[in-house]
Amino acid sequence: MPSDATPDPSDSIVFGQRLQVLRQKRGLSRPVLAGLLGMSPSWLKQVENGQIHMPKLPMVLRIAELLRVRDLSDLTGDQRPTAELFIGPGHSRLPSVQAAVNTFPLASARQAPSTAHLRARLDRAWSARHSAPNHRDVVGEVLPDLILDAQLAARQANSGADRRAAQAVLSEVYSLSQFFVAYQPDSALLWRVAERGMVAAQDSEDPHAIGVAAWLTAQAHRDTGPSHFDAADRVTHEALRFLTPFLPNASDPVRAITGALQFEAGYTAARRGEKGTAWGWWDQAERTARGLTPGYYHPITSFSTAIMGAHAVTVAVELRAGGESVRQAADADATHIPSRPRLARHRIEEARAYQLDGQPEVALSTLEKAHKAAPETIKYNGYAKRIVLEEVEAKSPTRRRAASRLAVELGLLAA
Repeated sequence: MPSDATPDPSDSIVFGQRLQVLRQKRGLSRPVLAGLLGMSPSWLKQVENGQIHMPKLPMVLRIAELLRVRDLSDLTGDQRPTAELFIGPGHSRLPSVQAAVNTFPLASARQAPSTAHLRARLDRAWSARHSAPNHRDVVGEVLPDLILDAQLAARQANSGADRRAAQAVLSEVYSLSQFFVAYQPDSALLWRVAERGMVAAQDSEDPHAIGVAAWLTAQAHRDTGPSHFDAADRVTHEALRFLTPFLPNASDPVRAITGALQFEAGYTAARRGEKGTAWGWWDQAERTARGLTPGYYHPITSFSTAIMGAHAVTVAVELRAGGESVRQAADADATHIPSRPRLARHRIEEARAYQLDGQPEVALSTLEKAHKAAPETIKYNGYAKRIVLEEVEAKSPTRRRAASRLAVELGLLAA
């Protein structure tokens, strides 16, 4: 956009127009968005028409969350440095991962590693991701070589069986890549990784690989916003139809990815505000979890009996049910979540629950627990940053100080 066309951020009419465009882009009617904000449709209409000035920061942040605005400047028009909400800062290892994804070893004379060797490296990478507080750094270090070697193995496979095995490994390498790329400033790379993972999974004909690729593709659609919810559902339901015939004699990994997809269906329904459908899918996922071997924990999705309490918190939070969210948080036993990034994500969901329930002090202390579990998880989480930024402007000096300390840790405020 030419500099002379840049809107004046102090102009409330410009803010209202941006709000209206983003609302319509996300497929939300004025009454629906107003209800989610706890305001009247007439208030929202006046904001969009410029009759009411731009709201204060806490309300702007709530609007940004509901509209899935990734940078506040998209909403406010402010071109000064702003707090990116749902896309975090580019990780220092992102360029090397980008280069590996965008490179294809078409004419390499080097012999590709065996699929068994690649599988062992993948297993170590997943284990490291779950155990490290700086999990993006750990994964970003091993991904470039893993991507190139898996691409080479798929290309050099001779027999049909070898090719299918190599494609299954390649698909899972792309799955690991999606965990690293998510919420970083390269949406095109995320979609490229997701699509390549699905293509490789289909070529592998491996039910587990197909399920994992579908699980991640559905998440990519859902996180894009309400206009992609239908696409997320199509991927999820098609994958469940594909997996159902395998279930009578399925291994734990196949059962677990089925349960993870069942929860994803519930998650999307909760985002839509469909309470009965959301909890119905959670019930199905919970039954699937109970059918797993005791103690089993899926290394990619974290699906297990231990995670179902955390999933219940997420459903209640997405349904905007503050009291129910807090009750679910009290019932969830986080001590059995062995993955540090997944535990941190659960703590963030708990913080959202307490914020919804009008307990901001508890929300902040819970975010501090999330930061302790895995700093790189909370640093890239838009919900956590929204709560922190709201509390930086709280009337309570104690809350302001706690929020400011955390904002400095997250890089939202200068030390």
